[in-house]
This record gives sequence, structure tokens and C-alpha cells, in this order.
Amino acid sequence: MKTEILPASEIQAALEILKHGGLVAFATDTVYGVGALAFDDAAIQSIYTAKDRPLEKAIPVLIADSSDLARVADSIPESARILAHQFWPGALTITLPKKKTLPASISATSTVAVRIPDNDDARALLRAAGPMAVTSANISGQASPSTAQEVYAQLSGRIPLILDGGKTRGGIPSTLVNCIGENVEILREGPIALDELLKALKKTA
Repeated sequence: MKTEILPASEIQAALEILKHGGLVAFATDTVYGVGALAFDDAAIQSIYTAKDRPLEKAIPVLIADSSDLARVADSIPESARILAHQFWPGALTITLPKKKTLPASISATSTVAVRIPDNDDARALLRAAGPMAVTSANISGQASPSTAQEVYAQLSGRIPLILDGGKTRGGIPSTLVNCIGENVEILREGPIALDELLKALKKTA
């Protein structure tokens, strides 16, 4: 497979690949991600193959706007709505009850992790494509890439397209929080601390 690098503005080229079950890598606010349409089971399975990713590891869903949340999650708790309003777009991933229409290849459990990236190019792609299953654009276990060239070094020949959005900030992955149940629980430490989350929830209590 030939891997092409195009400017981030080439959304139409990306859509053509995604609509035909292909994978596209692009810049987010943290690192480069590689993704497929969130409702395309075969394409999502190919993410695992391209990355040599263990099948038991769930793949998060990225959306462009909070209005897209109902397309991928069910029975959204009020705490999740509050945190989404306060911290999206940004470095907060929220675990929610998974919409039954999402394929099992995204997550073998009843939950899905959702985020809106704070990156204009990424959100433009997501607005055009709809929700996408996206994970870091690297071979599993290797460094997460912060440039299109770093993606190419790892995934060349494994994916058809990389959208070059320049160098990303890299660094710390997003805070992962579980909003299912009575209490908000941090599952992965990140840029947003638990006290910030609790403060946001307290303001609206």
C-alpha cells in the first residue's frame, strides 16, 4: 500500500478514503491519531492490524461537537454533560454507556470513551466525516508521533493517507474519566486534575 502525505486542508481526499473503509492519520491537540469511521466495523478492525494493537484495547471515539455525543453514547449522565460543557474541546476523555449501534470492535464492553480534540483541523475533518474511532498513529508500544513524518516512519505502507497538520503539542495524553455511576472517577491521570473536575461539578450543584 502506498502512503500519501497531503495538507490538512485536503478533507475531501480523506473522506473518499474513509467512505471506502480506509484509514486516515491526522493531527489532534496532543499527538497524531489514526482513525476510521466510527460505525465501520471492518475499518476499525484494520486499525488494530495497522498498529499491531492488542484486540482487547478499546479505541476512543472523537467527535467534532457536543451535539454529536448522542450519536455514540446512550443515557448520558448529567455529570458528563457538565464536564463536556466545561472542558471540551480539550484534554478530557469521558467514558459513557456505548450506543448499541457502535460496532463491538470499538469496545468489547458496554462503554465508549469520547472526546472533542482542541484542534481546528481535526474538528473540520470530524464535522465532515462524523464520529471517528481514533487512536495514536503509531505501532503499539512505540513513541506516539507529533509530526506527519513521524507517522510515515511508523505506518508507511500500512495506511493510505496522512494529513499534515504540522507539529502537535505531544506530551501528556488526555485525562480519562468515568462518568458512569454515582461518582466521577479518574481512570487515567492527565492534564486535567480531579479537583478541577469536582470544582466544575460543584459549581452547578
